[in-house]
Amino acid sequence: MTALAIDIGGTKVLLALVRDGKILASRRMATDITGGPGALIDAITDAASAWPNAFDAIGAAVTGVVLDGRWRALNRSTLDLDGSHPLADALADRFGKPARCVNDAQAAAWGEHVAGAGARRDMAFLTISTGIGGGIVRDSRLLEGLAGSFGQFVDEAGTRLEDRAAGRWIAREAAAHGRPGDAEAVFAATDEPWAEALIAASAARVAALCRNVQLAVDPEIIVIGGGIGLASGYLDRVRFALAGIDEALRPRILPAALGADAGIIGVAALAEELGINNTETEP
Repeated sequence: MTALAIDIGGTKVLLALVRDGKILASRRMATDITGGPGALIDAITDAASAWPNAFDAIGAAVTGVVLDGRWRALNRSTLDLDGSHPLADALADRFGKPARCVNDAQAAAWGEHVAGAGARRDMAFLTISTGIGGGIVRDSRLLEGLAGSFGQFVDEAGTRLEDRAAGRWIAREAAAHGRPGDAEAVFAATDEPWAEALIAASAARVAALCRNVQLAVDPEIIVIGGGIGLASGYLDRVRFALAGIDEALRPRILPAALGADAGIIGVAALAEELGINNTETEP
């Protein structure tokens, strides 16, 4: 079973042919939503035309959320989607193949579960990058919809966690200290007290999130990925912030293993299951 896996982000779209967790071929293009979701599907169709009759099912991992089969934005400044578009149905109609659509961090969670650090265990997944996303796998089942939208957790003032801990926040705080640049530049400056304080504050807030996730979901492990999550020393800081907790309550933190391929591998695995189920039910 071969899947056409599509990862739709705020700035780029990655298409890949995937079989048994291995990427056979891939193509990239810019995300252009200005003509609406239909125009984006036209562009995806054109890009996939290089692989005629090469796949059995389609999986789309998308920024935002999928509710009742409809793709919508959680942050419309990233992609301006109003929640009216049934992406999976549109892809299935366009290609004549079964299609499945999930949030990109959920797809990455499934990828880590089936082929990465999760090793088929109950787990939560966090991606700490420009923003914060996540996913939950329980009893070998990926929880979909809003499940794992950890970056959207709010404090008593209504401020989202990703606006107090993720890469965008780190860069904004650095600029407030008169040090303009991105999160990568802040990590490069951690020998300076101001930069270390920012990274430590982010890690402490993510540690608190992990503690709450452990209490709410009780996963065997929490896998952390993303450009911030996997930056040198970050997970050590998260573990340090958790060190004083009773061992029975302390989350077990592991680094993600699949890197940027987690979402593609995960959504391909979900699509392959869909394709197999579709084949088994055909007369």
